[in-house]
Amino acid sequence: MPENPVHQRWKTDPDTVERDLIKLVLTIVELLRQLMERTAIHRVEQGDLGEEQEERIGMTLMILQERMEELCERYGLTMNDLNLDLGPLGSLLPRDL
Repeated sequence: MPENPVHQRWKTDPDTVERDLIKLVLTIVELLRQLMERTAIHRVEQGDLGEEQEERIGMTLMILQERMEELCERYGLTMNDLNLDLGPLGSLLPRDL
């Protein structure tokens, strides 16, 4: 009896499940980090923030970026590994990672 196509897509290697889960979580966190960064840039350009707020947001975003890089390194991933291919829609994250 031929194998159901759905079952073929769900084959996983038990040895890579943890890494794949970490990759998915980090991808979501990176997407949110980039959205926060774009929002912060927009607010700075609009003049919505004071100088102290701008500095605090900038520092927070830099720390988040550093932590993302550390976590990727810990799990043997690169930032480009987090860029999911969405087929005809293109990639999830901008290519300039």
